[in-house]
Amino acid sequence: MAVLPYKDNSADKKSQVAQMFNSIAGKYDFLNHFLSVGTDIYWRRKAVDELKALRPARILDIATGTADFAIETLRTAAPGAQVTGVDISEGMLEVGRRKLAAKGLGNRIQLELGDSENLPFGDGEFDAVTASFGVRNFAHLEKGLAEMQRVLRPGGKLVILEFSKPTAFPLKQAYNFYFRRVLPVFGKLISKDQSAYTYLPASVQAFPDGPDFLAILAKVGFKEPAWQPLTFGISSIYTAHK
Repeated sequence: MAVLPYKDNSADKKSQVAQMFNSIAGKYDFLNHFLSVGTDIYWRRKAVDELKALRPARILDIATGTADFAIETLRTAAPGAQVTGVDISEGMLEVGRRKLAAKGLGNRIQLELGDSENLPFGDGEFDAVTASFGVRNFAHLEKGLAEMQRVLRPGGKLVILEFSKPTAFPLKQAYNFYFRRVLPVFGKLISKDQSAYTYLPASVQAFPDGPDFLAILAKVGFKEPAWQPLTFGISSIYTAHK
């Protein structure tokens, strides 16, 4: 059974996720940094470091949100690289566009409203495809990953940063308490959305992380899937090639 942001809403998961992110877009960046105590910045840097050897010139950032990860990819990209960010939330993209304008990056990064499970791009169009804390929100995980594989060129690289679940005592217990009891309270107070930060821990709990996710990457056609846990397994970097 799919984990949904709004349990009493009859809309499908994709529509609910778009509604949720539109609702919290204005507070999203602050909450990311506040609730992770700034660790999200370190996680993104580590994930983008995976592209150093490739130096991609054409990058697609899936579920780009407010464009933080898209911006970070420029650090390891080829000179003059172009980044396209896709998201289903117009509210998040609008925050991202303002950010790009303030940084003078509007000519390097293009943000587009789009469905990650039906990408409007040709086969093999990108050197690298990235996603940061977005794939667990896919309504159909394998379909979304297959689309990412399709638009990646042969030899190109996939980099996914996603929450995962610590397994070691006592971190597992502390993590579960924070995610289920503390985070939803602060998330609700700051974002004013009743459900968004209850959905977050539920979606992480339901996500097939670690070896299970590597198996799905292999199933949809990716080669050499690899997994790197970060911060005792609170998040993970997944990489693969086409």
